[in-house]
Amino acid sequence: MSKRALSSLPFLPSLSLGLLTALLVLLWVAGGASRADVIGQVVTRAGVWAIAIAFILFAAPPRMRPVAPVGIFVLAGVLLVALQLIPLPPSLWVQLPGRELLAQAATVSGQEQPWRPISISPGATANALWSLVVPVVTLLLMAGLSQVEHWRVAGLLLGFVVASCLIGLLQFSGMRFDHPMLNDTPGAVSASFANRNHFGLFAAIGCLLAPVWAFQEGGRGRWKTIVAPALVLLFGLVILATGSRMGLLVGALGVGLGLLIVRRRIVSELKRLPKWLSIALVVGTVAVVAAAIILSVTLDRAISLNRALSLGAGEDLRRQALPTVLQMVRTYFPFGSGFGAFDPVYRISEPAELLSTVYFNHAHNDLLEIVLDGGLPGLLLLSAAIIWWLWKSFGALRIKDGSQRLLPRLGSGILLLVLVASLTDYPARTPMIMSIVVIAAVWLNGLPQRNEPSGATAQPRAERGRRERSAIVEAP
Repeated sequence: MSKRALSSLPFLPSLSLGLLTALLVLLWVAGGASRADVIGQVVTRAGVWAIAIAFILFAAPPRMRPVAPVGIFVLAGVLLVALQLIPLPPSLWVQLPGRELLAQAATVSGQEQPWRPISISPGATANALWSLVVPVVTLLLMAGLSQVEHWRVAGLLLGFVVASCLIGLLQFSGMRFDHPMLNDTPGAVSASFANRNHFGLFAAIGCLLAPVWAFQEGGRGRWKTIVAPALVLLFGLVILATGSRMGLLVGALGVGLGLLIVRRRIVSELKRLPKWLSIALVVGTVAVVAAAIILSVTLDRAISLNRALSLGAGEDLRRQALPTVLQMVRTYFPFGSGFGAFDPVYRISEPAELLSTVYFNHAHNDLLEIVLDGGLPGLLLLSAAIIWWLWKSFGALRIKDGSQRLLPRLGSGILLLVLVASLTDYPARTPMIMSIVVIAAVWLNGLPQRNEPSGATAQPRAERGRRERSAIVEAP
């Protein structure tokens, strides 16, 4: 069979899917941290740039029109961060709010005011700008996929969640797993992430993915309907073991959303069975889940529940620091302090009574920190993104075609989980979650109606079919 005929086989991935798979593997291995000084950031960005170059050299130009709204948000984010690095003349810079201390430093030292950018910490903002290569490349690769390949991406993500949870179980059993590329805490159940809350969110995304993945084939892959409940149970028990209280919330939300998305298909499958068997399956599933949770609590393995009843030093500091963070937002508004600059900016404003050995590196409310970093432009971009998410989510609820509504609803649910988790943490600052956010946004936006990859659509279908048939006949 010739190469052209071989490339037309349905089970072979497109170049975009192959590169996206390589990207997700890279992010799963090294993209679980947000700090700029970890080795994983170097590995991740070098690998993403290599994938981007391969895509530019060898892949067909993607069709960006179907993903244009997502592209606008990604481009706006890149431009907003980049604008904060443009040097301003001293006469203009000293008028920006919150710059008085830095302006006095030049005056006291007897130097002229230099040209400086909006960002208080240009190095940190430059790092934030370079980190955005991940969502940009993810978007380009997603634009080159067919509908079938989008479902393959969903299966890939579910596989990565399973792999992370298996590592989490090993950590929980006492095995020492110090990730060489992340700043993880020894003894913590965080798997491929540096933060147990981020891992809890990742497992919660798996709780949402599993039922949708199981029922997306409309009954043709019934073995998945057996595997999916077991996976959800695994993810739930791992979330209990992480010690993440937010993980508990988003995990429960993920299970509920996943069942809600496929409720009609679940009911349809149950109606095919005898009534007594349907009732037995439902009652048995609920009983097994309840027994597993009760056993986990009884054996003192539900660390998340234990932490939910106590308040640690770090959590208490977050509550005490909230008034200071709110004051910082007011101080630097409307231009912001600079993306990625929270650490030095907080140390400028940190009150003496909050000085401690606990490292307060973020506001632990990423929505609030975006407004602090980006000022009014950041607030407007964040508000526009949330409004777009709400609008598209309501649109996904109105889709009647069962085959076309699952991925948009799945994307909406994933974005909701990330949004809720961001109220007390900063998961979307890790490369892995960054990429998942873009994938979910593309799904929510809706997929093109054709099943071909974007590079193939430049060729009329009839002409392509004729050439493929000719190639098969001519092949030895």
